[in-house]
Amino acid sequence: MAALTERAGLTRRTFYTHYRDIPDFIEQVEAGILDKIRTRIARVAAADLPSLYRNIEDLEPAPGSVELLAYLKRDGAVIGALLGPGGDPAFVQRIMDIARATVADRMKTGIFPGALGTFFDYYLSYVVAAEMGIVQRWFATGLREQPETMARIMTVAAFVRPGDLYGMPIDINVPAYGMKLMGLNVSGPHDNTMDDADSKEDIDG
Repeated sequence: MAALTERAGLTRRTFYTHYRDIPDFIEQVEAGILDKIRTRIARVAAADLPSLYRNIEDLEPAPGSVELLAYLKRDGAVIGALLGPGGDPAFVQRIMDIARATVADRMKTGIFPGALGTFFDYYLSYVVAAEMGIVQRWFATGLREQPETMARIMTVAAFVRPGDLYGMPIDINVPAYGMKLMGLNVSGPHDNTMDDADSKEDIDG
């Protein structure tokens, strides 16, 4: 407590006027940051696919992404401390939970019905974890790239297919592949007793 108040230029009396203790201080700091992150993620999630595709064609990042990353960099000292090895392990998960809850409904709009349910749940987890991983890497390397650069990287990375970086792209019928995959997980690779209707019901939860 002495080190914290001395570095902040506060007396203990002033500190205890606003916070119960250090965990309460951290909780309030995190809550403020998460509210700002939630607002900015909502702006990214509000973009529809046609507008996103237009941005990509113009070599521009996803709408709202620059603003989100600019905020993270602007408050990078505090956010980086929370994200780093000595920070709060639950903070990253709370950001991911916010991102997941914010984008889930928007990502379902217009999606092929067969891709919903279990397959979509894992897909959403993959997307959120991948984007969060890029952000963590950005902080770990000292926020060297500008927010505009990172926004372009994160926008394009979400659409990179296996083989794209090697000039050997692989086109996959994702809904069909996902349904088949989940069908195998449900019934087993050698069990053909389930008909298509039963399989689809299990896939969709």
